[in-house]
Amino acid sequence: MSFFITDALAEGAPAAQGGDPMSSLIFFGGMIVIFYFLLIRPQQKKAKEHRNMVSALAKGDEIVTSGGMLGKISAVGEEYVTVELGDNLSVKLQKQAVMTVLPKGTIKAVDK
Repeated sequence: MSFFITDALAEGAPAAQGGDPMSSLIFFGGMIVIFYFLLIRPQQKKAKEHRNMVSALAKGDEIVTSGGMLGKISAVGEEYVTVELGDNLSVKLQKQAVMTVLPKGTIKAVDK
C-alpha cells in the first residue's frame, strides 16, 4: 500500500523518558551565572560610573550631552545644570542628560 513511502524502522534502545533533575538544575544555574556576568553586571557597572560622574559635576566642566551638544557648565543645582553653549546662550539640563565630561580646553580646540 505504501508504494512511495518506505517504512521507518527504529534501531537501538529507546530514549530515556526522564533525565537527571540535578543536571538540569546545574544547567539552568550555569545559564543564570553566564547571563549575570555577560549582561547584568557590566550594565550595573556602567550605570554606577555614570552616577558617580553626574554627582561630581562642577562649575567650569566641559561636557557633552546626550543630544550631542557641547558646552561648559556655568551653574550646578540639585537636579539641573546650566550649560553655556556659546556667547550669551545658556540652557538648563537635567544632570542625567550629561553623557561625558571632557578634558579642559576641548571646546577651544573644537572651535578652531
